[in-house]
Amino acid sequence: MDVTHKLHVCSTCLKDTETDPQGETLATELRQLFANSDDAAIRAISIETVECMSMCDTPTSLSFRATDKAAYLFSGIDPSADHDDILAFAKLYTQTDDGWITDARPCGRLRFCLTGRIPA
Repeated sequence: MDVTHKLHVCSTCLKDTETDPQGETLATELRQLFANSDDAAIRAISIETVECMSMCDTPTSLSFRATDKAAYLFSGIDPSADHDDILAFAKLYTQTDDGWITDARPCGRLRFCLTGRIPA
Protein backbone atom coordinates (compact mmCIF):
# COMPACT_ATOMS: atom_id res chain seq x y z
CA MET A 1 0.00 0.00 0.00
CA ASP A 2 1.26 3.48 -0.87
CA VAL A 3 1.22 5.72 2.18
CA THR A 4 0.63 9.42 1.66
CA HIS A 5 2.40 11.47 4.29
CA LYS A 6 1.01 14.92 5.00
CA LEU A 7 2.47 17.87 6.84
CA HIS A 8 -0.02 20.58 7.75
CA VAL A 9 1.22 24.02 8.81
CA CYS A 10 -1.07 26.52 10.50
CA SER A 11 -1.40 29.61 8.33
CA THR A 12 -3.00 31.78 11.01
CA CYS A 13 -0.69 31.26 14.03
CA LEU A 14 0.57 34.60 15.21
CA LYS A 15 2.92 35.43 18.06
CA ASP A 16 2.18 38.54 20.08
CA THR A 17 5.29 40.19 18.68
CA GLU A 18 4.35 39.53 15.03
CA THR A 19 2.13 41.46 12.67
CA ASP A 20 1.89 38.71 10.03
CA PRO A 21 1.46 34.95 10.45
CA GLN A 22 4.55 32.97 9.44
CA GLY A 23 2.85 29.70 8.45
CA GLU A 24 2.66 30.32 4.70
CA THR A 25 6.34 31.27 4.62
CA LEU A 26 7.29 28.25 6.72
CA ALA A 27 5.31 25.92 4.43
CA THR A 28 6.99 27.39 1.34
CA GLU A 29 10.45 27.01 2.87
CA LEU A 30 9.71 23.42 3.93
CA ARG A 31 8.44 22.55 0.44
CA GLN A 32 11.76 23.73 -0.98
CA LEU A 33 13.80 21.95 1.70
CA PHE A 34 11.89 18.68 1.27
CA ALA A 35 12.00 18.90 -2.54
CA ASN A 36 15.81 19.05 -2.38
CA SER A 37 16.08 15.96 -0.17
CA ASP A 38 17.92 12.91 -1.47
CA ASP A 39 15.17 10.80 0.13
CA ALA A 40 12.22 10.06 -2.19
CA ALA A 41 9.88 9.60 0.79
CA ILE A 42 10.67 13.12 1.99
CA ARG A 43 10.17 14.58 -1.48
CA ALA A 44 6.75 12.88 -1.62
CA ILE A 45 5.41 14.47 1.59
CA SER A 46 2.45 16.72 0.87
CA ILE A 47 2.91 20.06 2.65
CA GLU A 48 -0.25 22.08 3.03
CA THR A 49 -1.39 25.07 5.06
CA VAL A 50 -4.57 25.02 7.10
CA GLU A 51 -6.36 27.74 8.98
CA CYS A 52 -6.17 27.45 12.75
CA MET A 53 -5.14 24.25 14.48
CA SER A 54 -6.35 25.61 17.85
CA MET A 55 -2.86 26.04 19.25
CA CYS A 56 -3.10 29.83 19.44
CA ASP A 57 -1.40 30.07 22.85
CA THR A 58 1.80 28.50 21.47
CA PRO A 59 2.27 29.42 17.81
CA THR A 60 3.35 28.21 15.29
CA SER A 61 1.75 24.76 14.99
CA LEU A 62 2.07 21.91 12.54
CA SER A 63 1.01 18.28 12.26
CA PHE A 64 2.15 15.10 10.56
CA ARG A 65 -0.27 12.39 9.54
CA ALA A 66 -0.42 9.42 7.21
CA THR A 67 -2.70 6.52 6.42
CA ASP A 68 -2.65 3.89 9.19
CA LYS A 69 -0.06 5.82 11.21
CA ALA A 70 -0.16 7.77 14.43
CA ALA A 71 -0.60 11.51 13.90
CA TYR A 72 1.56 14.14 15.63
CA LEU A 73 0.72 17.71 16.63
CA PHE A 74 3.45 20.22 17.42
CA SER A 75 3.24 23.78 18.69
CA GLY A 76 5.75 26.44 19.61
CA ILE A 77 7.57 25.94 16.32
CA ASP A 78 10.09 28.63 15.44
CA PRO A 79 9.44 29.27 11.72
CA SER A 80 12.92 30.68 11.20
CA ALA A 81 14.98 28.10 13.12
CA ASP A 82 13.27 24.68 13.22
CA HIS A 83 13.55 23.60 9.57
CA ASP A 84 16.25 20.98 10.15
CA ASP A 85 14.45 19.52 13.17
CA ILE A 86 11.20 19.28 11.18
CA LEU A 87 13.10 17.49 8.41
CA ALA A 88 14.68 15.13 10.95
CA PHE A 89 11.23 14.27 12.32
CA ALA A 90 9.88 13.74 8.80
CA LYS A 91 12.66 11.24 8.10
CA LEU A 92 11.90 9.27 11.27
CA TYR A 93 8.15 9.40 10.61
CA THR A 94 8.35 8.16 7.01
CA GLN A 95 10.55 5.26 8.11
CA THR A 96 8.02 3.87 10.59
CA ASP A 97 5.25 1.42 9.72
CA ASP A 98 2.82 2.67 12.36
CA GLY A 99 4.06 6.21 13.04
CA TRP A 100 5.23 5.49 16.60
CA ILE A 101 8.60 7.13 17.16
CA THR A 102 10.25 5.86 20.31
CA ASP A 103 13.45 7.93 20.24
CA ALA A 104 12.94 11.52 19.13
CA ARG A 105 16.38 12.78 20.14
CA PRO A 106 17.44 13.18 16.48
CA CYS A 107 14.64 15.76 16.14
CA GLY A 108 16.42 18.29 18.33
CA ARG A 109 14.22 21.03 19.78
CA LEU A 110 11.14 19.75 17.94
CA ARG A 111 10.72 16.89 20.42
CA PHE A 112 9.98 19.48 23.11
CA CYS A 113 7.28 21.04 20.92
CA LEU A 114 5.20 17.85 20.78
CA THR A 115 1.67 18.56 21.95
CA GLY A 116 0.06 15.24 21.11
CA ARG A 117 0.40 11.87 19.42
CA ILE A 118 -2.84 10.35 18.22
CA PRO A 119 -3.07 6.62 17.44
CA ALA A 120 -3.96 5.61 13.88
